[in-house]
Amino acid sequence: MVNQGKCRVWRMVCMMLLWAWTAQGDPERKVPSEEGQLHEEEGLVWYEAHQLALEGQGWEGEELESAFDRLPARAKGKVRDAVWNLSKDSAGLCVRFRTDSPEIHARWILSDGGLSMPHMPATGVSGLDLYVRDEQGSWRWLATGRPAAQDNKKRLVGDLPVRMRDYCIYLPLYNGLEKMYLGFRKEAGVEPLIRPQERAKPIVFYGTSITQGGCASRTGMVHCAILGRRLDRPVINLGFSGNGRMEASVAQFLADLDPAVYVIDCLPNIKAEEVAERTAPLVRILRDARPETPIVLAEDRTYGHAFLVSSARKRNDTSRAALRKAFEELKAEGVADLHYLPGEMQLGEDNLGTVDGSHPTDLGFIRMADAFEKVLRPILED
Repeated sequence: MVNQGKCRVWRMVCMMLLWAWTAQGDPERKVPSEEGQLHEEEGLVWYEAHQLALEGQGWEGEELESAFDRLPARAKGKVRDAVWNLSKDSAGLCVRFRTDSPEIHARWILSDGGLSMPHMPATGVSGLDLYVRDEQGSWRWLATGRPAAQDNKKRLVGDLPVRMRDYCIYLPLYNGLEKMYLGFRKEAGVEPLIRPQERAKPIVFYGTSITQGGCASRTGMVHCAILGRRLDRPVINLGFSGNGRMEASVAQFLADLDPAVYVIDCLPNIKAEEVAERTAPLVRILRDARPETPIVLAEDRTYGHAFLVSSARKRNDTSRAALRKAFEELKAEGVADLHYLPGEMQLGEDNLGTVDGSHPTDLGFIRMADAFEKVLRPILED
């Protein structure tokens, strides 16, 4: 009688050989190269996220301290500790893939047990958000991974008609990931998704807690992600909650990137004096490294209660005046391809766009996406 353990090993070897053989005729089929990356369980085949197309990390090929970090390992000790720690949140990262599986499962192991915040649900802080491209080419929401613990394992969606489709799943906004796996029926085809524009240059956002995604109810509802879907562009989200401060130490890393456009949206984290001091140096760092890359300077959104609370209105007005002055001086110096995004109408006029007067709700993020799109689309189509 053959030992059961040896049988299981032999079945695994056969499965790996079968996948390697079938991949020979399909260059886009992903073949696992490391032990444990591919395993079968209860009729499902599980992949690590890295076997598919992980998007949103800007320093491809560089060493990372952890697999889902947003800054390279060499940034540690060069940016402030608060920025480094926040860069370990997976905000803006997404996994893209194609499959004809009738069901999609996920297992994600979070870095932190704090799943939610008082003003932001667990689905936005620590959840997953699955989108599918429809027959008209638009991205549509399909399912949400609702976290219940640090280690979550759930069927995201089932009962799908069997047909190859493009999918995108957004990762947690205010938590990090230790591991992430996606599971598909073993008979299904699964491929990394190469974007139609052959991975066009990304939009890079540098900003605050709002840029990072506070307080979206789902991880795909931050305005940066909405714009990525609308404009069909990769997005690199470098929002650092409370710490988007136009710092030269961060700007040096931004300058490493080669994006389609930089969006600088830091006013909620700095006062007028700092805006006046830091705007021009940041722009010059970027312009020296990337002479032809457009740069957008964004005003802060209007505080929800600024219509009545004079201190909130003053904060908006003084910061915007300092940014506008720096913008006009840079333009007068001859800095080219510099653009400006006003803040007054980013959240609308009805004061219904925030959860706390500052951080947008999903409605607020949709309105922000509308405002940003008016500036970004002409730049990208130029």
